Amino acid sequence: MADPKKKKLSPVQQQYQELAKKREPRRPVLKNCLRAFVSGGTICLVGQAIQQMFIHWGGFPKEKASNPTVAVLILVSVILTSLGVYDKFAQWAGAGSAVPVTGFANAMASAAIEHRSEGVVLGIGGKMFKLAGPVIVFGTVTAFVVGICHWLFG
Repeated sequence: MADPKKKKLSPVQQQYQELAKKREPRRPVLKNCLRAFVSGGTICLVGQAIQQMFIHWGGFPKEKASNPTVAVLILVSVILTSLGVYDKFAQWAGAGSAVPVTGFANAMASAAIEHRSEGVVLGIGGKMFKLAGPVIVFGTVTAFVVGICHWLFG
């Protein structure tokens, strides 16, 4: 029952809802927020360290070092997902592991791994892009709108 306003509850159902609400364990919101902050920040810190390595040892200019950094983070995320490590980390970290680009790569790789038995096109491709499709479309449309605004006003 998603919306209690849509359905009138009997007195017994209301009583049960109250009892279930009392017995429901409290969520550790502060602890979850702290874990998300620390884990997301650590991922970003690792990304910054990788970017600095590309700048200092790879000879990349500061403006061009971000693309290979993102590629490395995606590659590491996919490798850790295929080994089953990233999912355990994500369970502990919560939203902190889902927000950076590594979370998106994990979601894509997980969908591909889960549906590989259905074939390359309908399994891996179809299920993987079921998740990625809306993200790619929204990103493309947003980039187009921002580009038009920049062209008109910039």
